Amino acid sequence: MIDSRTFGSGVQGKNYLQLQSTRPRPEFSRLVGFILLDHFSLPSFTQALDTLVTANLLAAGTFATQTYSPTGAEVLSDLGLVIRPDGDYRAAESARFDLLVVCGGLRTPLELDPRLKALLVRAAKQQVTLCGLWNGAWQLGQAGVLDGYRCAIHPEHRSAFSERVRGCKTSAESHVLDRDRLTAASPSGAFHLFLEWIGAQCGSALADGLVNILAFEESRFRQVNPTLKVQMTPPLREVVTLMEANIEEPLTIEQLCDYAGRSRRQVERLFREQLDTAPMRYYLELRITEGRRLLQHSTLSVLEVAVACGFTSVTHFSKRYSAYFGYPPSKERRLKY
Repeated sequence: MIDSRTFGSGVQGKNYLQLQSTRPRPEFSRLVGFILLDHFSLPSFTQALDTLVTANLLAAGTFATQTYSPTGAEVLSDLGLVIRPDGDYRAAESARFDLLVVCGGLRTPLELDPRLKALLVRAAKQQVTLCGLWNGAWQLGQAGVLDGYRCAIHPEHRSAFSERVRGCKTSAESHVLDRDRLTAASPSGAFHLFLEWIGAQCGSALADGLVNILAFEESRFRQVNPTLKVQMTPPLREVVTLMEANIEEPLTIEQLCDYAGRSRRQVERLFREQLDTAPMRYYLELRITEGRRLLQHSTLSVLEVAVACGFTSVTHFSKRYSAYFGYPPSKERRLKY
């Protein structure tokens, strides 16, 4: 009988889809509505939307999205591309949102539509979480639903906003999540804002899975232990980089320590404190993860994959693979191209 294993925090996100595939679908979706204002920032909108859509790929049915304009007519974005919304403000009034997002842009008119104000005030009374992208905070502030909150807004409008909306503390950060108010001043800020919100709603494992897909270049050394709020330090990065570069012919713990110029005790302490695991277990999980990727995205046999990931035999690889994923590598889904 094979003991089941759980991936550590540093590798779990890379395998989120496979780990969730056998679990039942969520009983309900969180509804996110997007109010698209004239000349709204299309990059900010798509960064937020892409994060939600990718979350659904990892955990089916987690989010539903709807788009709205004042009359339901098409809206011109800042890039000149036209978006056809799902409905108008009247349709939005009857929806039961978990999050309502106002999408502004550099050239978005700052006048607050009375219908939008009524929609925002009603949503705030219903304790709906509200969000503003780019200068969407301007509309929220003018509606009076940011009083007592911190917010982020694009620098072009920051000073004027601070003068007009006295009850809100304006931040120079790219994004701010303050209780049930979310604001972002840029497309990058929108991505990190939604990543943070999804993590708060659905858990850090899903957020880590999103980072590994949408921001893989920052996933390797980002905050790796949400419980301890620790970030991977340079000495640990060096050891992990060595592991990632030596998958087919794994290094021994002595070689890793020697190349990194650290004692075994130091390396073990770094992994324990920052990744809550042992070095060689982390190394094994990296190799298992690479094996899963090769099985899915190549025509290599199980034997060839086992060799490519540094396993001495198919039996050893299969035993380890089954322990983590609950099925042998021969049963892994092969993606066709």
